[in-house]
Amino acid sequence: MYRQHTRTSPGLRAWLGLLVILGPVLLVSMDGSILFLAMPRISQALTPTAGQALWILDVYGFAVGSLLIAFGNLGDRYGRLRLLMTGAAVFGAGSTAAAFAPSAELLIAARALMGVAGATLLPSALAVLSELFADPRRRAQAIGVFAAAFAAGFAAGPIVGGVLLERFWWGSVFLVNLPVLALFLVFAPILLREVRATRAGRVDVPSVVTSAAGLLLAIYALKHAAAEGLSAVPVVAGAAGAGLLAWFVRRQRGLAQPLIDFSLFRDRVFTVAIVTGLLPLAAWSATAYLSGVYLQSVLGLPVLDAALLALPGAVVLTVTCVVTPFVVDRVGRRAALAVCHFSVAAGLLLLLPTAVMGGAGWYVASTVVAGVGYGISFSVVADTAVGAVPPERAGAAGALAETSNEIGNALGIALLGSLAALVFRLRGPDLAPTLDETLQLPALVPAAAAQAEAAFVAGLHVAAAVAGVLHVVLGVVALLRARVRDAPRPVGP
Repeated sequence: MYRQHTRTSPGLRAWLGLLVILGPVLLVSMDGSILFLAMPRISQALTPTAGQALWILDVYGFAVGSLLIAFGNLGDRYGRLRLLMTGAAVFGAGSTAAAFAPSAELLIAARALMGVAGATLLPSALAVLSELFADPRRRAQAIGVFAAAFAAGFAAGPIVGGVLLERFWWGSVFLVNLPVLALFLVFAPILLREVRATRAGRVDVPSVVTSAAGLLLAIYALKHAAAEGLSAVPVVAGAAGAGLLAWFVRRQRGLAQPLIDFSLFRDRVFTVAIVTGLLPLAAWSATAYLSGVYLQSVLGLPVLDAALLALPGAVVLTVTCVVTPFVVDRVGRRAALAVCHFSVAAGLLLLLPTAVMGGAGWYVASTVVAGVGYGISFSVVADTAVGAVPPERAGAAGALAETSNEIGNALGIALLGSLAALVFRLRGPDLAPTLDETLQLPALVPAAAAQAEAAFVAGLHVAAAVAGVLHVVLGVVALLRARVRDAPRPVGP
């Protein structure tokens, strides 16, 4: 039996419960990036088209991001621990199906199932964590550990994938999830308590459906246009997606309990912080995926060497995420947000000197410099979102924080990846839609191979430059719009 602890001492059971929760958190975030180095192997085994390759990468993030807020509300209503257990079991089933998928279509379906399960895990895990630590100071420390684990999972995904691929086949990057999930299913009922909101609201099903469908249609249109050019199909799909998203936003404003409370965005710092959760993840996911292909398919590095090159940036990202809350207390949130965007911009621009004949050193420098901004992004977003709502809405608040990360992760591959694919299509030899498919052609002449590699590097440069410019703009916006929060406010009557 554990003895009763005071509010200032959460006790051994709370810390062990935090440790158990971190397992699924690491897996959900890691699976958003673990395929970045695995895609060349998957392309060789399953021969996906250019569009299918992007869907394999980002359908997981879209499924997680589209359903996080809905499952946050469901956890508040029906029990967060119950949802955690169910999600862990489904995540394991999806991981097994992905590992043995015989075709690109089935791998996309399995990744989508994993995303649905991942959406049940993150908001409920953060809400259960908040219940474990009643003292606000201890809770803040636990949330910092949670955010660091989430960041570490994203950063470690390519490294873990590279190590596994050095010894095993590509499906091993999914089977690594199973031991962690098994331990969670055994110990979670022992260490964690069931938590429900005292006044849980219903989930608006039309909002869930329209938000997910609108996102998928809009992204499908962009991918199709980038890979194959404009035609009636992407135009119609894009218009339908935009219409559904506009209807979703309008509906939220009329609901008593919306999926997204857009009134929160009236706070300038909150708005900048949520954007800070979205755009850096978009830049990171796109450049990490494109850089993984660049290191292996252009520079010809073995997968393990490519994974080790990502290690310095991953360490910087994780350490920055841990120390950011202490730094923010001293320099202020406005300065932290500005440093986030400017450091990401500087890191992205360091990718521009990379070339067909060399650039591994520039890649390492880029990940180290940008890692500072990525770490700040993870930490600031989690702290802002959870602190903005009362405890009984912790599930929905955690969902909003993680939604910005997951949607950013998926959007980066979808938008910036599609932009790079467009550049490759326009500047490449026009023999195949992707670099790997082009290099695998049996009668490929050296000149065509060199042209394909140069076109891919040009696409990487364009994606990095566009994301870098956007971060410079947001850094300036952070300095201007977040100034109100750092200045002392007048005391009213």
